[in-house]
Amino acid sequence: MISLPTDFPKTVYAIQHLAFEDLGSFEDTLYQAGFRVRYFEAGVDDLKQAFEYTGLVIILGGPIGVYETEDYPFLNDEIIHLQQRLEKKLPTFGICLGAQLIAHASGAKVYPGHQKEIGWSKLQLADVDNNPLQSLNDIKVLHWHGDTFDLPNQATLLASSDIYPHQAFSIGTHVLAVQFHPEVLNDSLEKWLIGHTAELRKAKIDIPVLREYNQKFAPTLEQVASEVLQNFMQKLI
Repeated sequence: MISLPTDFPKTVYAIQHLAFEDLGSFEDTLYQAGFRVRYFEAGVDDLKQAFEYTGLVIILGGPIGVYETEDYPFLNDEIIHLQQRLEKKLPTFGICLGAQLIAHASGAKVYPGHQKEIGWSKLQLADVDNNPLQSLNDIKVLHWHGDTFDLPNQATLLASSDIYPHQAFSIGTHVLAVQFHPEVLNDSLEKWLIGHTAELRKAKIDIPVLREYNQKFAPTLEQVASEVLQNFMQKLI
């Protein structure tokens, strides 16, 4: 159970870049702990209010790249606001694109990787004290990205995969960034298969096989993923 000081804001702001990539299992975890959730839509809503919020902000995933600012100009404002947020050391959790945005805003390079990483595999957890990802040891998680990033100078590496060395990092106790998707719900993953069909076909991913793996591994991830969020939030005290 998440136990935070009584003056810690009891609403969590979530920034979405794609409608079906939401908080997933994290939403129930937050509700059970007495938090409310407010969503902001990147590219539609003014994100300044969200990034200035003193409570927890979770930046979710999406199919665009941090560097695609010419095609998606709203990214420029999002990056500037995020840089200001990180300078203030406000609590921030980034998932996939959210992690890439944090890496970029922290001065690291984000760029297309050498191959798509889409599917389920185990993480290689870094041997660091109180790794917030410890509950994912020996658990297969969902990867769904083509970009990768260098590790920010001030960051602590938390996890790697066989394909990419930088899967997760923290900055102090106020920032957690994960390239993979700990939040996914099995019941919602069909939306991902539909919404990302162009990407899946271009990457020559076998959709029926991926669906089978989703059904096989997602329920186990759902059971332990809440511990990742709880471990991170407990350090915000």
